[in-house]
Amino acid sequence: MKSFNYVITDEVGIHARPAGLLVKEAKKYESTVTIVKGDRKADARKLMMLMSLGVKCGEEITVEAEGPDEDAAAAGMEKFFEETL
Repeated sequence: MKSFNYVITDEVGIHARPAGLLVKEAKKYESTVTIVKGDRKADARKLMMLMSLGVKCGEEITVEAEGPDEDAAAAGMEKFFEETL
């Protein structure tokens, strides 16, 4: 499993538009991508699960990728977060 931490810089956090883009990005990979906030986790391919985390600006999350293309998934997701959130 590959993982990285990221502090959300988007002023409204993970709201509907970027969450939709995040789901689209996560679906590009065969690996399972999970977003972790505190003791709660959400499958990055499920929009409503992501939204239920309520991630706000300044909060740190952990992104985990596990599966056959986890290296590419972790790198791609990290790039996505840096450019979008």
